Amino acid sequence: MTTICADQVAPATRGWAPPVVMAATVFTVVTAEMLPVGLLTPIGSSLQVSEGTAGLSLTVTGVVSALASPILPLVLGKLDRRIVMVGLMVLLAAASLLAAAAPTFGVLMIARVVFGISLGGVWLFTIGLARRVVPAHAAGPATSLIFSGIGIASVLGIPAGAYVGELVGWRWAFAAVGVLSATLAAALALFLPPLSAEKAVRLSDVAEVLKIKQLRVGLALVALLVTGHFAAYTYVRPLLEKQAGITPALIGTLLLAYGVAGVIGNFVAGSLRPTRALGMIALGIATVAVLMPLLGTTLAGALVLLVVWGFSHGGTSVSTQAWGHAAAPSAPEASSAVLVGVYNGAIALGAFAGGQAADHLGTTTVTWLPAVLGTAALIVVLANRRQRG
Repeated sequence: MTTICADQVAPATRGWAPPVVMAATVFTVVTAEMLPVGLLTPIGSSLQVSEGTAGLSLTVTGVVSALASPILPLVLGKLDRRIVMVGLMVLLAAASLLAAAAPTFGVLMIARVVFGISLGGVWLFTIGLARRVVPAHAAGPATSLIFSGIGIASVLGIPAGAYVGELVGWRWAFAAVGVLSATLAAALALFLPPLSAEKAVRLSDVAEVLKIKQLRVGLALVALLVTGHFAAYTYVRPLLEKQAGITPALIGTLLLAYGVAGVIGNFVAGSLRPTRALGMIALGIATVAVLMPLLGTTLAGALVLLVVWGFSHGGTSVSTQAWGHAAAPSAPEASSAVLVGVYNGAIALGAFAGGQAADHLGTTTVTWLPAVLGTAALIVVLANRRQRG
């Protein structure tokens, strides 16, 4: 008699509940990570630090996440990934509540370190598990659905955080994420099937995938696009306030428009070949960065540019994930580990570089870096396409 494992029967018996819950999980971790974007000004004011220093709350999360991503698969071995995902969301809930209660910027930074551990793990294992929780024929749509959580976080999570911060204070935004994280930990335990690791990841596996040229090209694109994007996006609130004179009450609305465009961009990019999608993303980010100082000085101009920016960047995660899977299909967790590590390291580097520019050269200079790095990413895409014939 043939024994059928839970992994094999789960997609047929659980339907679309697992990818929906995983999409909600991605939504929550992205919202948690990006909350400082919409709350940077009140956080800095409340904890008596500059905007550039407040931006370090995003930098430290990215650094820790980048370090955690390649380490967690080595430490966790073959531990059931359902248990891992539940534990990571419990950790996120605790970090969110600590951030909400933080009396000083130092305590907030400790909470953001814990955020980084949870974020790195959720990102990594979600990428590896996305294709395992539905039947094979639904893997593509399920992956797009799960990663739509990123765009939906931009549509609902980040603007909602900005609105909550404006109405009752930034701490309540973090507290709400804590409650949502705990709820999703329970949902993951209920709806995910047992998900054993396909194999224990070793350090040699990570080193091996780095030998694949196309994966290295993908990592370079991630580094360029994500660093450039977050150098400016981390400081989008003070940028809009100072350059276009936009009031705090309108910030959430503009971020909402950005997020809606991001969701659309996610699904459009998911339907394209990764090379074409990443070329369009690079062109869009570079163009918006160049035009922002010229056209982003009015409410109408800023709105149009934010919509183009959101649409362009919205497809970054699904496109780079597809690139990594195509480059190393036989080593999904190892390739995902380095991809997520570079992605989150680039978030940290971008937030830090943007903070230095904002503090020393002025907030309106933060668009310089995405203009340069977006152009460089476009050159890499075109050069790689030409080399491959």
